[in-house]
Amino acid sequence: MNAATAVYSRITGTGGYLPQQCVTNAQLAQRVDTSDEWIVTRTGIRERHFAAAGELASDLALRASERALAAAGVSPAEIGLIVVATTTPDVVFPSTACILQRKLGAAGGAAYDIQAVCSGFVYALAQADLAVRAGHCRHALVVGAEVYSRVLDWNDRSTCVLFGDGAGAVVLSAADAPGVLSSHLHADGSHAGILGVPARIDQGRIEGSPFLTMDGNAVFRFAVRVLADVAHEALAANDLQPGDVDWLIPHQANIRIIEATAKKLGLPMARVVVTVDRHANTSAASIPLALDEAVRDGRIRSGQHVLLEGVGGGFTWGAVLLRWH
Repeated sequence: MNAATAVYSRITGTGGYLPQQCVTNAQLAQRVDTSDEWIVTRTGIRERHFAAAGELASDLALRASERALAAAGVSPAEIGLIVVATTTPDVVFPSTACILQRKLGAAGGAAYDIQAVCSGFVYALAQADLAVRAGHCRHALVVGAEVYSRVLDWNDRSTCVLFGDGAGAVVLSAADAPGVLSSHLHADGSHAGILGVPARIDQGRIEGSPFLTMDGNAVFRFAVRVLADVAHEALAANDLQPGDVDWLIPHQANIRIIEATAKKLGLPMARVVVTVDRHANTSAASIPLALDEAVRDGRIRSGQHVLLEGVGGGFTWGAVLLRWH
């Protein structure tokens, strides 16, 4: 089958990468007025990874992408589209996707970034699915990569303990049977003020705070509601019930949000992939990192339904329902 006749797409390879430096809650407590008990009780997070000095989003993306390409048996030259979801790009421009393309040696196909914060990977996967199904390319590389340690205010213990760095990637390939069943994307900019990094560059000056700010309670309430809603939307579009979901892979922000979402869907936590305890919130990287872990340890098997869903600043939210091959 050539790209021009492609009707469906499916994930053919996954990859993930975490920076070498792992920081436990106890280690963080030496820097911030906090404790392991305070963090675990409120978030479920026990450790996170931070990028080394000079290690950029494209560097993390490169490592994850190489692993995804190897798993798919696809060479960089075969990639016709690269979409990178990131809130922490290497530079203002060019895009991190173009920088990644150069590092991979995959020039020629389209490459661009998507900025939808923690929903970014879901947004990026949905766009790549459209491109593959339209015949624009046979193989697409979809990446979530973040270095949130660069935008954290270490004087704000309510936010700096929540985030980590990392990257996850998938290769999406043309297929004769559906792997991506449907995607569902939403946004509501009226909630933009409850989570963001409100800085901008003006004539060489940074205007506004360059650090992450968040109204945690408002984020929690909004996230639980829309994650349950978009999950039901995806299932209804495919004539499925929550019980038909073999694996739920939500954005890994907070164990309380994850547990509340699973409860609303009537899913046991045994069918939810959880990495927040070891990765913390890696924003656009969290879903592909969790997906890669579950694929590589054998939990996700052929024929299963896998529901990916995320919610992030903007506010944005969305879901992609997969049938694994």
